[in-house]
Amino acid sequence: MLHDPDVLFSMSGLLVMIGWLLLIASPKRWKWLLWGVGIGIPCVLSVLYGGLMMVNFATVDGGGYGSLGQVRALMQNDAVLLAGWVHYLAFDLAIGAFIAQKADAAGISRVIQIPILLLTFQFGPVGFLLFVLVDGGWRAVGGSSDHIRQEEIV
Repeated sequence: MLHDPDVLFSMSGLLVMIGWLLLIASPKRWKWLLWGVGIGIPCVLSVLYGGLMMVNFATVDGGGYGSLGQVRALMQNDAVLLAGWVHYLAFDLAIGAFIAQKADAAGISRVIQIPILLLTFQFGPVGFLLFVLVDGGWRAVGGSSDHIRQEEIV
């Protein structure tokens, strides 16, 4: 059962959906919630990704990362394709939790955060870009700018 890519796909999708629902719909983001959603779930998905890649990566003839053709060959294997999908799920959720944490600290309204988080859920990098633009605009018009402290950068 746990070796079936379709079952693992469904389980990972359900897990990440729970994370996104908690992230978007929670009335208040408690520290434990952001930790669980932003670190806990992505770590579970990372274990799945690592296992899938360790077992399957070397078994794909012509597969690799050196060219688009090699990546195409990798993705012909269902287990590696699933690993790639889990990679997206883990990183998009981690970035969503990062966005939520920074937006909360900056005082950006949940009404503004929800479309950003939904866009991050659906189209990861586009949602992240929108957050960067909104956050920069928010700070430019006098919103909180102290949410990124110097020690966080170092």
